[in-house]
Amino acid sequence: MTDFLRNIMLDPTRPIRVLFVCLGNICRSPAAEGILRDVVERNSASAFWEIDSAGTGHWHIGQLPDPRMRSHARRRGIELTHICRVITTDDYDRFDIIIGMDRTNISELRRLAPSIEGARKVVEMREFFSPSATYDYVPDPYYEGHEGFELVLDLLEDACQNMYDTLTKIHQQ
Repeated sequence: MTDFLRNIMLDPTRPIRVLFVCLGNICRSPAAEGILRDVVERNSASAFWEIDSAGTGHWHIGQLPDPRMRSHARRRGIELTHICRVITTDDYDRFDIIIGMDRTNISELRRLAPSIEGARKVVEMREFFSPSATYDYVPDPYYEGHEGFELVLDLLEDACQNMYDTLTKIHQQ
């Protein structure tokens, strides 16, 4: 666990605000958003969470997530209805934690941060992987086949459950 997660302070009087970010906001980040929403809903905790996703690139603004990711997620009972958007400087104020899927996303998120405080909110998704995870990032499945999308969903399901458990515990302190 990073120093950020050890030192994160969440206001118990307001929802936990999480933003997932990947490159185009059509595969990994909307999948993470949908999975965490599902975890939160299964725990009857929707009132305590604000969850969104964005991309660092502008290619897919206004579109639904990639049809392949939507199809694979739907098979797991998760509907991805997010409309793709790009991260804004306001997001650094609005969200408590901004989660990048890989090191390139992290570098770009820190570069885009409007302040040191904003940059401090940026954390890699791998911080929430179980110790048994064989990856240290969430790979982009865009140019991969069926297995790539399934791998990403497996990684995100594990990480989102761990994130829910970790942040809920911090929020209740």
